[in-house]
Amino acid sequence: MGNGSVADPPIMSVLTKHFLGSTGLQTAALGLGTVKWGRNEGLKHAPFALPDDATCLRLLDAAEAAGVNLLDVAPAYGIAEERLGRLLAGRRDQFLLFSKTGEIFEGGQSSWDFSAAHTRRSVEESLRRLQTDRLEAVLLHCPREDVSVIRDTAALEVLHSMKAAGLIRAVGISTMSLAGGLAAVPLCDLVMVAWNTGFHEQQPVVEAAAAAGKGILLKKVLASGDLSAGGAVPAGMKALDYRLRSALGLPGHPVVIAGTITPSHLEENLAAAAAGAWPEAD
Repeated sequence: MGNGSVADPPIMSVLTKHFLGSTGLQTAALGLGTVKWGRNEGLKHAPFALPDDATCLRLLDAAEAAGVNLLDVAPAYGIAEERLGRLLAGRRDQFLLFSKTGEIFEGGQSSWDFSAAHTRRSVEESLRRLQTDRLEAVLLHCPREDVSVIRDTAALEVLHSMKAAGLIRAVGISTMSLAGGLAAVPLCDLVMVAWNTGFHEQQPVVEAAAAAGKGILLKKVLASGDLSAGGAVPAGMKALDYRLRSALGLPGHPVVIAGTITPSHLEENLAAAAAGAWPEAD
């Protein structure tokens, strides 16, 4: 705590933790995404500068104080893994590190490799960059052709073998399609799907995962920061609160992955998550 160079804002409450499916991992309903900590190109955001280490430390301090312990990262997030490896020195055990494999981002473009050799090498390099001996989860970072990745590549088998070796605690799949999400549920420990108040296409995946006791991570809940997306907001309620709290009303104690490089934005997310599920979520 207190590693940032600027005084940390007060945290009003500590988020309750729930088990993430049957993984044995306990996490708050909000996870901290780190793509913008390491990469500022090829994203659906207005131009921005990468935050400095002091800002990232403030964000980690605030997250830890509020009970947010899941950090979402990936090799395709530029320098994010390497940066987290440095910044978590001395408090690695306070956080759950969830990384990914499959997507490669170089020269402003993404490509994918789900071969057995690349998958193993990718996880080993993530361990090295993050300066740790294990990852709490690794997910397949699927492109749009997610069904073929799940069914026709060796990547998932390699992740399960690395889990058996103790290098990974849980195996997951970040999917892009309804068919891919439904195919993923019986084959892994957790799934990551897109959901927001204006996009419910993959909600059957959430329901299937909850029924099967699998962990659920939600992406795009805040539509990459475009709070005008997602339909009407109830009178007297802030768009951010409604969109985030609606996601928390889904079954299975889902975890909303929300990235930020701004401490005040994190505080808004924390306040919304602390308020709990919006009762009219469906």
